[in-house]
Amino acid sequence: MNIVLIDNYDSFTYNLAHLVRELGAEVSVYRNDQFSLPQLESFDKILLSPGPGIPEEAGLLLDVVRSYAGRKPILGICLGHQAIGEVFGAKLVNLSEVFHGVATEGTNLQNDPIFAGLPRRFMMGRYHSWVVDRNSLPESLEVTAESDEGLVMALRHRSYDIHGIQFHPESVLTPQGFQIIKNWLSM
Repeated sequence: MNIVLIDNYDSFTYNLAHLVRELGAEVSVYRNDQFSLPQLESFDKILLSPGPGIPEEAGLLLDVVRSYAGRKPILGICLGHQAIGEVFGAKLVNLSEVFHGVATEGTNLQNDPIFAGLPRRFMMGRYHSWVVDRNSLPESLEVTAESDEGLVMALRHRSYDIHGIQFHPESVLTPQGFQIIKNWLSM
């Protein structure tokens, strides 16, 4: 399997690349402003990395989701998750409390294959100050995991093979992160 990882200039990008390679997939890493959209055609799946700021400031990030939604499986992590929300019509909310390197327990709400083999409640490594606003979610997106405060920690598209995860599965603060990425690769 050949994965393209869109690097949103984040220090966690290569942790993600290492994890995907460890699971047996090939990974090519493209910075979010140093490729053209047609270059992604040859890849089997698209992985959107975390990153600083907001999606509209992240190079071609939003365009990747717009261009490949329904055409290729996409997994967005943190900033990538927020980009998925925005492309389909959700709003982002700037949190009053910043989560940076914080492990909190959350709940798996759906029978989503990306969480196969995980307990209903599990630890999530969080590094974010923005979140997809649950009240603005369009019909096309559904929440698949939430924090104890009710914040959207994961979502999926109802028709397309698109998943978003707000927390960081590649972080040591997410003990089941390996399983989450393994599940996505096998979907």
